Amino acid sequence: MNKNNRLKTKIGYTAAFFSCVLASISHLYIDFENVGLMSLMPVIAVLTCAMITKRSVESLLLGCLIGYLMLDPVHFVQKMIDTNLDVLSDGVTTWIIGLTFLVGGLIALINHSGGTQAFGTTISKYAKSRASTLIVTWIMGLIIFVDDYLNALAVGTTMKKLSDKFKVSRQMLAYIVDSTSAPMCVLVPISTWAIFLIGLFEANNVFEKGAGFQGYLELIPYIFYAWIAILMVPIVSMGWIKPLGAMRAAEEKAAKGIIEETESFEIRKVDSPSIVNFIIPLAVFMLATWYFDYNTLNGVVVAILFTIPLLLIQKISSMSTIVDTIISGFNSMMHPMLVVISSFVLQRLNDELGLSSFILEAAVPYMNASFLPLITFVVLSLLAFATGSFWGVYAIALPVVFPLAQALDANIPLTMGALVSAGVFGSHACFFGDSTVITAKGAGCTPYSHALTQLPYASIAAVLSCILFFILG
Repeated sequence: MNKNNRLKTKIGYTAAFFSCVLASISHLYIDFENVGLMSLMPVIAVLTCAMITKRSVESLLLGCLIGYLMLDPVHFVQKMIDTNLDVLSDGVTTWIIGLTFLVGGLIALINHSGGTQAFGTTISKYAKSRASTLIVTWIMGLIIFVDDYLNALAVGTTMKKLSDKFKVSRQMLAYIVDSTSAPMCVLVPISTWAIFLIGLFEANNVFEKGAGFQGYLELIPYIFYAWIAILMVPIVSMGWIKPLGAMRAAEEKAAKGIIEETESFEIRKVDSPSIVNFIIPLAVFMLATWYFDYNTLNGVVVAILFTIPLLLIQKISSMSTIVDTIISGFNSMMHPMLVVISSFVLQRLNDELGLSSFILEAAVPYMNASFLPLITFVVLSLLAFATGSFWGVYAIALPVVFPLAQALDANIPLTMGALVSAGVFGSHACFFGDSTVITAKGAGCTPYSHALTQLPYASIAAVLSCILFFILG
């Protein structure tokens, strides 16, 4: 760490200390039945600390610490411990932790088998320039649509060495990958995101029971943010939109051969690698996920159980080496999981502070039929970006937005498209969101640098989406 970075870190931690003191004092003056604007303090602290220190876990812990000092400065340690235990014992968290570790294990097996190397060699025949490499990355992202985690890890891991060859920054690679993860998942009605949304829409009577799939198809044209985010990628890849903001600096360094990277999956080189060891495990994952009603956890378990004998039959590895490889894949996902768990704790804290309710209640007086889609997109995008909760925002906002759209006689498909778009923007842009963290891991850069360099492009897509929601509303 150079002197400038050490100074920024010291400034960040000093600011964090005074923020904690302020949070403790604030408890004496805040009516926690009506926190209001003060509910934004933890989120602001997280974003500010991340920008100064460029550290994710520490920034999230600071936000949580400030929030619990606001709620109860005497018993804040116990409250933090209790919340962490609640998060870790929650079924959704356990499911995500299991999925993330197992996908990491599957990617490690594919890499160990030489499948990643073989696929990279095959792709290199078609990716003969910087632009074509980025376009191929984009196409891969469009194909692996069933789950955003698998998309982010498989595509990023496979393409990073080829992108290094053509002096593409890891941050640009991460942007390309992230733009086809959650955005693609909501546009294909047989992905994990779409299945979750269809169930949620049916549960809230947006669609009749059993009619959710057909109803969701009608919404897809109105999920503007996802369409724009995906279609921007080839435009950026061809250089028609020049590198913006922090991406410019990352690209300039890469052009000089300076590739800034973090610990990530390193592509293993083997003699006579077979592309079968790349295609079959991923195909089994996708087919098994579909077979088990789009349960990706079941899908990845089946894929691993299928890949193990595949490697043994080819005499690529012994059973003990395969187990060690899977465990190393688990270990490589430890830091991303710490970030995700910390963000879940922050989400629980925001619920206690009433952040979502405050923002939604503040926006309701300004809503009418014409502006409802636009306001829905803007408000929920800010909420998703600030909280790092995307499916959670859907669950909180839908019971409010849908009845309001009915009462105002607003355009229902357009409004629901705005709601879905908002969650996608949050997943795409949030500094500490799970998609950001997993994508950064696959591409080999830090979550902070990925989020910061991607933000201008996500902002362009958001502004264009706002214009469309305004015009059609």
